[in-house]
Amino acid sequence: MNNSSSYLVVGPTASGKSDFAHRLAKKIGAVIINCDSVQVYRGIENISASPFAGRDITDEIDGVPYKLFSILPLSEQISVADYLDLARHEYSAARCAGRPAIFVGGTGYYANAILNGISPMPDIDAATRRRARDMVEHDIDAARKLLPTDFGATDPQRVARAVEVFLQTGHHLAEFQNAPRMGAVAGDARKILINPPVEILRARIAARISEMISGGAIVEAENIISNNLDASRAIGAVQLCRYLRGEVSRDACVQDWTTKTNQYAKRQRTWFRTQFAADIEITDVSPGAISCVDLSC
Repeated sequence: MNNSSSYLVVGPTASGKSDFAHRLAKKIGAVIINCDSVQVYRGIENISASPFAGRDITDEIDGVPYKLFSILPLSEQISVADYLDLARHEYSAARCAGRPAIFVGGTGYYANAILNGISPMPDIDAATRRRARDMVEHDIDAARKLLPTDFGATDPQRVARAVEVFLQTGHHLAEFQNAPRMGAVAGDARKILINPPVEILRARIAARISEMISGGAIVEAENIISNNLDASRAIGAVQLCRYLRGEVSRDACVQDWTTKTNQYAKRQRTWFRTQFAADIEITDVSPGAISCVDLSC
């Protein structure tokens, strides 16, 4: 196998993409580079289902180098352009070391940036960014009224990004997004989609949320509350914080968390079906089945 190869392993949340990427990295001696917009944050490893959940945060797991995981506190922001700069640095370092790079994550706009680059975006000053975040946090529906009626994103971070661009420039995000793209990191990456059947994915989501709660997710949510951090960065954090504040019951917390996660997974599946041309699609996520997939062609 070519040591300069690069791979992009994507899939909906709880699909098994992280486990697959780790097995692939062990097989080919690769470096894993995070391509998930939530797992870049430190202190929510359980809530974000990071590979470092329940582990010390180091530069490797079982001998496999891991890059761009848990690198930022929740108090900081990161744009797609910021992420792309970091990813390019880690990708170049892997290539200089003669090792393949495996980008892994479920964030469609990060994956798209890796493959195709990004359109030039305006600089946003700190005051405008805070104003947009406050608007979205206090009344996301009112914030969306500033945006075009065809703006389909519902994720608070994406809505806030669109609002801050409009507040700063008076122009909508789509006008910048439609400009020519530049800065792709690995445009020739082998694209692998981990996409189990919906019923299996739903069962995996339910099981994982139960594991998160019995693990360290509650402690992470307590830390978010005690330090007045932004809970909206991750599905689950908002629900756990509401539970810990006594606003909802534990059962209601779990139900809402599960519902929101399934809704997010549905949006991801739609994006990967319509916007991502996979070279390989894997529907059977059992280790034995995945090991039989031919990655050499």
